[in-house]
Amino acid sequence: MNASAPDDLIEALTELRSLFPDGRLGQLVANLALAAGQDGGVWEVEDEQLLEAARRLIQRNRVRQES
Repeated sequence: MNASAPDDLIEALTELRSLFPDGRLGQLVANLALAAGQDGGVWEVEDEQLLEAARRLIQRNRVRQES
């Protein structure tokens, strides 16, 4: 595991919270796990997978907010 992945993931979660302020944190994490391709539960997904999914969601939703 990349040593900075957990810290980067926390930063990404913070940014996602600002993009989706009405969502609950657990809801955000569960949706992020699904976006990472894990439909079996959040405990099966690696930090790097969550981070990659978070970055995709951030990019996609930044564009929508800017439009």
